[in-house]
Amino acid sequence: MSLALVQSRALLGLHAPQVTVEVHLANGLPSFTLVGLADVEVKEARERVRSALVNAGLEFPGNKRITVNLAPADLPKDSGRFDLPIAVGILAASGQIDAGRLAGWEFAGELSLSGELRPVRGALATSLALHQQREQVLQVLPPGSAEEAAWVPEAQVFCARHLLDVVRAFLPRAEGEALPHPGWQQVQGQPLEAPVTRAEMADVKGQAQAKRALEIAAAGGHSLLLVGPPGAGKSMLAQRFADLLPPMSVDEALQTAALASLAGRFSAQHWAQRPTASPHHTASAVALVGGGSPPRPGEISQAHHGVLFLDEFPEFSRAALEALREPLETGHITIARAAHRAQFPARFQLVAAMNPCPCGFWGSALQPCRCTPDQVARYQGKLSGPLLDRIDLHIEVPALPPAQLLRAGAGETTAQIRERVVHAHAAALVRQGQPNQGLQGQALDQHLQLAPAASGFAQTAAARLGWSGRSLHRVLKVARTIADLAGSSTTETPHVAEAVQYRRALLGRH
Repeated sequence: MSLALVQSRALLGLHAPQVTVEVHLANGLPSFTLVGLADVEVKEARERVRSALVNAGLEFPGNKRITVNLAPADLPKDSGRFDLPIAVGILAASGQIDAGRLAGWEFAGELSLSGELRPVRGALATSLALHQQREQVLQVLPPGSAEEAAWVPEAQVFCARHLLDVVRAFLPRAEGEALPHPGWQQVQGQPLEAPVTRAEMADVKGQAQAKRALEIAAAGGHSLLLVGPPGAGKSMLAQRFADLLPPMSVDEALQTAALASLAGRFSAQHWAQRPTASPHHTASAVALVGGGSPPRPGEISQAHHGVLFLDEFPEFSRAALEALREPLETGHITIARAAHRAQFPARFQLVAAMNPCPCGFWGSALQPCRCTPDQVARYQGKLSGPLLDRIDLHIEVPALPPAQLLRAGAGETTAQIRERVVHAHAAALVRQGQPNQGLQGQALDQHLQLAPAASGFAQTAAARLGWSGRSLHRVLKVARTIADLAGSSTTETPHVAEAVQYRRALLGRH
């Protein structure tokens, strides 16, 4: 047979559209043509495939006109994942393997010049997309990628270490005849293990109000801004926040792992751990929200179902900070390009930390501030009102005097705080099916259960403080979380009053 069809997959966001690798061998001037909107990395497969076949002792049809088409033609293809299906297609078209036995199989893998198979990016994302589309296929992947893809339930994944392992598996043979190929094996899913606590909240001395705010934010899915002088403990608190969050469900763990796989960051040791993405303040808007061609997820998507920690918050570029506004509201980011668009989930909890002024000591009782009022206003003015409006909790983290810091004993452990968080989070899920932060419109009115006195108090506070409608709704969501932590079925005045205290303006603003 001079024509062979081999199935593979491309990556477009979290989707994995099928790609048919069509290989045709014809008489004519010897050539090797690759078509189908292939990126430079894919076009380089011609040389890798040629060398891999020759060095593996297989026949490369160098006296034929070889045409490889990656269909559909309008779908962008990138990376070296198509090396293996191209090589398999050439072998099938030249009769070296049984083309009829390729039905139901899909291949992905980069080839070395010796024929060894190398891992590819996004194996778990591809396997998860197949699972969600309920497509039953047999996947052949390199070592590393195969173990990654096997984490998806019911995935049928086979690992091949060398091109020859694939050839032995598809040689013509009688029905039921087994051929030895030690590098070829089916990979089973890994057992799920509970994540371990990475950092202990008891290590943070004092800062009772900040710890309380972190507990509320963890229970309700709220965003948080920590304001205080250098060395007050803002980064310590933020780095311990992810361990306060409720355990991940299997679906959440798979989504988070799939996004890490797309970026080449998947690690089995971090399975079911809430991620904490902490980009440097020099990160661009594209690095935060994602981009490129084809689009890849940014830091906000890497923090999906986890924490996005932005230290030195005002030092980020204005474009990068303003790009956070829509994902904070919607929980996803859409990256549009001329030919294609990709949507990535971005349901993260923002934890931002900042100094109140350029020198960091505005309002500090321990060290005088060197900044003028204009410098303080200009520094805090780097954060726009619409962005601050979308952050639920604004917390002051004061510096503790040395004597108080040394006398302070160990506080509550992470496990103790997380136990209360889990109960409050579970109560919200039973009541409304989602965390309090996600309540909108009629669902907020229905599940808030606001007492009449608390309603009057909230209206008075909103009028006096000049809140927007969004600010008022966010305070009420925080109050609902405080009520859940207190075990109350209704939101009372003390719950609203505490929530109002967490909506304070920045120190330099009135």
